[in-house]
Amino acid sequence: MATSYNTILTRPGARSFSTAGLIARFPMSMVGISTILAVEGLYGSYTAAGLVSAANFVALAIGAPILARCVDRYGQSRVMLPATIVSATSLIALAAGAHAHAHLGLLAVLAALAGGLAGSMGSLVRARWTALLNRPEDIHTAFSLEAALDEVAFILGPVLATALCTTSIIPVTSGWIACLVMQLFGGLWFLSQRATEPAPHPRRPQRAGEEAEGTGGAAEGAAHDSAGLRPVLRYGTVGAVVVVFLISGAMFGANDVAAVAFATEAGHKSASGLVLAVWGVGSFIAALLYGSRAWGWPLWKQFMVGLVGLAVGASTFSLAPNLVVLSALALMTGLAIAPTLTSGNNIIQVTVAPSQLTEGLAWVSTALNVGVSVGSLLAGQAADAGGSRAVYLAVAGFAWAAVVVGIVGLSALKRARTTRGLTSQ
Repeated sequence: MATSYNTILTRPGARSFSTAGLIARFPMSMVGISTILAVEGLYGSYTAAGLVSAANFVALAIGAPILARCVDRYGQSRVMLPATIVSATSLIALAAGAHAHAHLGLLAVLAALAGGLAGSMGSLVRARWTALLNRPEDIHTAFSLEAALDEVAFILGPVLATALCTTSIIPVTSGWIACLVMQLFGGLWFLSQRATEPAPHPRRPQRAGEEAEGTGGAAEGAAHDSAGLRPVLRYGTVGAVVVVFLISGAMFGANDVAAVAFATEAGHKSASGLVLAVWGVGSFIAALLYGSRAWGWPLWKQFMVGLVGLAVGASTFSLAPNLVVLSALALMTGLAIAPTLTSGNNIIQVTVAPSQLTEGLAWVSTALNVGVSVGSLLAGQAADAGGSRAVYLAVAGFAWAAVVVGIVGLSALKRARTTRGLTSQ
């Protein structure tokens, strides 16, 4: 396993941009909980906190794909440097405005600016790996590494934000300040590394008769690489993966609520964080193991096996008699998360044209995040109506719905190649 990761990390600049990308990724897992805790603490209203947090999240979901499209066309540093600075400035203003008890409308606008211009750091990092590496086996390893680093950020980030926002000796806005520091330090360090930045792909006007029809998969992307590019979401393969990620995100969001509800019913509410951490640890371990070797299966089969594994595991949660058993089931089920997400990102990487890669990766990331938000909302209603068991049934329902969507989109998923121009059979 060490050999596989050393092979990619010894490439010039790889360690630096991956490390910077990890630091810059932490705010994505911290801004939401920091906003809830800060606004509720200063305004005394969860409704107000939800409004400001929703403004940030919705703007992020809208802005990330738009920024990614601009990045593909004009380059990472040219687009994201000013975007990062404005986003960070908005975050500073948000913290100052909250301290001054500014009108909630102003806070919502500032939160929207901070989220809408934050971009998708994960897609930027993966685009660099794709530009740096040539062999599909190495790209697979790199994407698995980034999936593991995603888990690091999403396991540690909320814990750090909660500790900062609930410590009485420092301001309740300290979570935002930590996000600001990591966004600026990690983001500016990442964008300053121009040697590993992918070349931009300016769009040339399409000439009459130039657009080819393409047959799917990587051939679709290659045919449209230079001119006449179809919108990313019009690739059938991309659409299938995006919908699956949307529903899978709903499963993850519902699982967060279910864990809290289950632990509360068991009389150990604080243990909910442990259950969720174990879920993430399983994914982290699987990411490293999955990326350490090349798999002979085609990408669609790896993707579907991961989805089924998640669904089977999620179906056991409602049967858990106590927190210990639930934690063990969460650990085992978590092993399917990173391989599923990595194979999904790999499918996008070999499907879209190189000039659309960042946008394609941003769409699946956005779908996942939107799904988490929707799943959390629906799970909260289920918890109020039927407790943790009802929520875990919803978790299983979302997981199996993702499998069904994968089956419906199987013909499109099968068009994904192992690498550009080579069919995986």
